[in-house]
Amino acid sequence: MAELNTGGDDGGKGKKKVRSKKQNSKVDLTAMVDLAFLLITFFMLTTSLSKPQSMDLGMPDKDDKQELEIKIAQERTMNIVIGPDGKLKSYMGQLNDPIEAVKDFTYGKEGIRKQILEKMVSVPQFMGDPKKGLIVLIKADKKSTYKNLVDILDEMAICKVPTYAIVDITKEESALFK
Repeated sequence: MAELNTGGDDGGKGKKKVRSKKQNSKVDLTAMVDLAFLLITFFMLTTSLSKPQSMDLGMPDKDDKQELEIKIAQERTMNIVIGPDGKLKSYMGQLNDPIEAVKDFTYGKEGIRKQILEKMVSVPQFMGDPKKGLIVLIKADKKSTYKNLVDILDEMAICKVPTYAIVDITKEESALFK
């Protein structure tokens, strides 16, 4: 039990005067401590904690059994392949007949972002239609990290690429890193 004692002895100085003895006043602080803990608990439970940030991803329905093969112009398609140890490769078109050869890139402003921004400008000019912009296919190797995939998705958001997809990697593309 918490107590607050007031009053007490005079420290033994000087002569003592004889007077009637006063009782030491005691204040019981138990209720005050209980109230403090109740208030702390109340404010901890009612405050809004920071909400986790998440990225919106459009995922296909699981019930859809049909596998439709969608044809896209090779001139519009940029493939970004994420390999183990943070390695990054990119090519235009298809791997067996690329329009632009496979190149190594780094993450960031002078690496893949610069390449994406260049393609965002050159592809609509090449196609002759501003509505036919760049399409990016992101392919991650099984040995790549989740962070690398998120970094590429961040690059898509920074460059404002309207159409991109995460696609399964092929054996031939995995062999690029060996």
